[in-house]
Amino acid sequence: MFTGIVTDIGEITALTQEGDLRVRIATSYDTRSIDMGASIASDGVCLTVVDLGPDWYEVQVSAETVDKTNLGTWTVGSRVNLERALRVGDELGGHIVSGHVDGVAEVISVTEEGDSTRVVLRAPEDLARFVAPKGSVALNGTSLTVNEVDGAEFGINFIPHTKLATTWGDVAVGDQVNLEIDTLARYVARLAEMHSS
Repeated sequence: MFTGIVTDIGEITALTQEGDLRVRIATSYDTRSIDMGASIASDGVCLTVVDLGPDWYEVQVSAETVDKTNLGTWTVGSRVNLERALRVGDELGGHIVSGHVDGVAEVISVTEEGDSTRVVLRAPEDLARFVAPKGSVALNGTSLTVNEVDGAEFGINFIPHTKLATTWGDVAVGDQVNLEIDTLARYVARLAEMHSS
């Protein structure tokens, strides 16, 4: 489990296709404190550590994960949002995030508003009903509050801190973004379906 509070920006330093995709990610985390088999959310995707070095770790990514997320767009030099798994007693600063991406949203507009940046995204049709104004979503592993919703389109406002502490300072129209729906929204929608049938 994660909170969507990004704690490092990693950099992809190697990509190797060997059955599954193997990815080396440079990090400022103290890798001596990372166990083999640990889970680290990388752009919101829960990935398992399979190798470690002094300032990097490696993960294996299945073809299924590449197909269902934006990880297929990663290249050497790509910057990625990182978050280590929650430990008992950690502060829940964002919202509960599983690291299981539901789909990929597309950035359709980026507008500067004062010091902040307003980004409008288009969710996949089958996920749009789970996105609600003032609700939470995880986008590339970042816990965010939805400002407004218009059909499958929804807006997010990024403050300067978020743009500096995550990769959101680099956002551009056309970007493919990992979208994880708030678990609570999924349960509420499911309950509503059960009561209306």
